[in-house]
Amino acid sequence: MGKLNLVVVSGNLGSPSKTLALAEQIVDAIGRLTPIETNIHQLAELAPAIGPARHPGELGEAGKTALRAIETANILVAATPVYKGSYTGLFKHLFDFLDPKALNETPVILAATGGGEKHALIIEHQLRPLFGFFGAYTVPSGIYATERDFDGTRFSDPIVLERIETILTLLVSLVGAVSALVTILTQIIKWVRGARADRDLTRADLEKDIVRLEELLHQQQRAIDQLQEAQNTL
Repeated sequence: MGKLNLVVVSGNLGSPSKTLALAEQIVDAIGRLTPIETNIHQLAELAPAIGPARHPGELGEAGKTALRAIETANILVAATPVYKGSYTGLFKHLFDFLDPKALNETPVILAATGGGEKHALIIEHQLRPLFGFFGAYTVPSGIYATERDFDGTRFSDPIVLERIETILTLLVSLVGAVSALVTILTQIIKWVRGARADRDLTRADLEKDIVRLEELLHQQQRAIDQLQEAQNTL
């Protein structure tokens, strides 16, 4: 499996930011498990590009770049601070520009920061329904952290750290299983096309190709089993 395209949308409206710090800790944890290419988009920087726009055609180049990144992500990290019990209007405004099918089956890690535990339900009541609308695969457990967990540069609470590690280990396994399955299916398609194109196959060639196809089908089944195991674990 090559490098995963990891895209972060951080809802912080200022800098430095506890929300961005949490998102970066998640990125670091994923990077320790698998090779990644990271693309981070902060609302603090995107606000001038997306705030005045009423539809995608009015977005500035920075806004269009962010949308393309979100749409092509292998894994999306959606992190937001909590204001008055919810994410900001600007956070929602960004995702309003996406096609409803843009995140279909994309794995999404949900994260949020707030002043206290009373805001923890934002993940279940606000973020999960939003990404469920897009058909995304949201990791069942979200990552919520409070101000008291922050030491000035990072979140050090053992529960927060354990949740990050557990969620990401399972998620990377899931993404790896999906990637393996796609690779095998691609190889099967190439084999079928090649067999159709070659009209001069000898019996020996045909027997070799049949053996190869059987191997690919066995690999496909193993990848499906791994995918189901990862999903069941999550």
